[in-house]
Amino acid sequence: MRELKTFTIPFVGLKLGKHQFEYKIDKTFFDFFEYQDFNDADIAVKLELNKKTTLLELHFEISGTVNVNCDVTNEPYNQVIDNEFDLVVKFGDEYNDEEIDLLIVPHGEYEVNVQQYIYETVILSLPSKLVHPGVEDGTLDSEILDKLEELSPKEKQEKEDNEETDPRWNTLKKLLTDK
Repeated sequence: MRELKTFTIPFVGLKLGKHQFEYKIDKTFFDFFEYQDFNDADIAVKLELNKKTTLLELHFEISGTVNVNCDVTNEPYNQVIDNEFDLVVKFGDEYNDEEIDLLIVPHGEYEVNVQQYIYETVILSLPSKLVHPGVEDGTLDSEILDKLEELSPKEKQEKEDNEETDPRWNTLKKLLTDK
């Protein structure tokens, strides 16, 4: 994958200690990854790089909103994103990114690109089911919600009242209460 220059940090010229980086991310960032589930995005990334003699410690703080469609009603809404992620960059013989929070880069490498880690942290910050806040609190007025309510199964209690219980089950029910 092609790397975005904005997210490449040349650490070789940095002094030992902590360094701050800030990024503003919008929908074009996700278009680069060909991720089309967001209508819009407004995310701020604060990255603190702590350079030590033998390794780098990166701490990502990601916050903002992404505009997505609700999984229930397909209505667009702003989903809040708030997540943190820590990454350790060590030096070794060859490049290795098999561990989630450990990146090994070859000796002699002078820069690290963080775009993939930002992308993955944002995507993993989303809930598994995107539900409009208006659906949860009942304030959203939508034709889809009305139709879902109309087609939903009726109360179980009504069904039990209308049907007579098979007498063969009465003996089994007695076993439950005879403990």
